[in-house]
Amino acid sequence: MRRFRRRLGAGEFFMLGSFAVAAVVTVLLVLPPGSTTAQAGWTMTDSGPLGPADRDLLIKVRQAGLWEIPTSQQAQQRGQSARLKEVAGHIIEDHLKLDVEVRAVAAELDVALPSTASADQQTWMAQISAASAADYDREYTNLLRQAHGKVFSVVAAVRAGTRNDEVRKFAAKANAAVLRHMTLLESIGLVSYSDLPEPPAPR
Repeated sequence: MRRFRRRLGAGEFFMLGSFAVAAVVTVLLVLPPGSTTAQAGWTMTDSGPLGPADRDLLIKVRQAGLWEIPTSQQAQQRGQSARLKEVAGHIIEDHLKLDVEVRAVAAELDVALPSTASADQQTWMAQISAASAADYDREYTNLLRQAHGKVFSVVAAVRAGTRNDEVRKFAAKANAAVLRHMTLLESIGLVSYSDLPEPPAPR
């Protein structure tokens, strides 16, 4: 039996070429330059490409709760000012909610989360715990404010550039929470702004 073969016309070749170009353009728009889902730690999920920075954000938010919740619970007991205790309560409440959300997002995206705070965070916890009654409020306020400043830039960068819809939604919530916490900590009146890292120089 002879196979039926037909030569494609010029118009059909053009259509096939257009589809191929469209497919390439779609991949280039979705993934970062120079990356594919199989390179540089990128994977494809139902909510879009997931990269190393996305995973790092989820890990950092999880670890923030692992040290800020117990430290703020301690501050409610050892803090000297009523305002500090009030702020600590808000931070606990927000991080308990964020922790539920970050674990849900991580489970959906198959991201492994830590169960302990980082080495730096454990050092900060020990430093605050070792503070005298006279120094406790200042240590708590400044160490938490400095930590929030560091994670704020991470969250903002991921929110601005992530290709993943679920990470984008979560980053927006985390960004609002971190900004709220910085503002609350500053309202205590003990932040030493001169000790905070300077903003990066304009480019």
